[in-house]
Amino acid sequence: MSTYVVTLQCADAPGIVRAASNAIFAVGGNILENDQFTDPVTGQFCMRTRFESELTDEDAVREQLERDLAGFSPTLGIRFEQERRRALVMVSTFDHCLSDLLYRREQGDLPLDIVAVVSNHPDCAPLAERYGVPFFEIPVTPRTKSAAEDDLRSLLEQFDVDFVVLARYMQILSRELCEELSGRVINIHHSFLPGFKGARPYHQAYERGVKLIGATAHFVTANLDEGPIIEQDVVRVTHARRPADLVALGRDIERTVLARAVRLVAEDRVTIVGSRTVIFSQ
Repeated sequence: MSTYVVTLQCADAPGIVRAASNAIFAVGGNILENDQFTDPVTGQFCMRTRFESELTDEDAVREQLERDLAGFSPTLGIRFEQERRRALVMVSTFDHCLSDLLYRREQGDLPLDIVAVVSNHPDCAPLAERYGVPFFEIPVTPRTKSAAEDDLRSLLEQFDVDFVVLARYMQILSRELCEELSGRVINIHHSFLPGFKGARPYHQAYERGVKLIGATAHFVTANLDEGPIIEQDVVRVTHARRPADLVALGRDIERTVLARAVRLVAEDRVTIVGSRTVIFSQ
């Protein structure tokens, strides 16, 4: 038996679920998991379905779904579940998020392939080498930024990358690249958005006497730190915590929030609806 994952997004209308179910039945499918949601603001219908079938021809399954759902003009995705998503991770000098992702992947806790690591510094090369992942250093300056992004585009094509993870990559992507990779770049932000922007966020939080600190994983857009949010978490702190304590706690939250967000995207559980996300969690 082959297991398929199907995602669907279109304007809400009567009969979508029935049409999708009929198509799955027509290819001998048995539904294992199904989640659906209609956004009340945009009227967009979103659905994620896992089903098994003895039919191993993905093109035939896609054609059946497209034929039965044609009247709804959906954005349709389909893949074999065992075909894992391919991610490229970008990092600067902080390695805690990269290390966590590589460890989880090695242990089988993340259903994806990390096919390359790209950095604007050499610091994380030994870490990538330890896990057998190709490492590419692409320095970035104001003068070389355009050429650096062209090099990144070449790597994305070379490694057939599905999505990019910014694991504390401390460079801002150009508007052009953000638009090209819309919905395909995940960033981890070191605060609970919206929050303290700019440099030294934990020190800003300390000076304001905050009682909660957190992290936010979101899709990257041209508007800095304002993309659709995928995952967030917080931890409660007291007045006794010093800035170094907040930094340590923040790193822990960043690791777990980014890993959860990457898992959700890798399993096709995230749909972007306007400036928000629909998350079909397990």
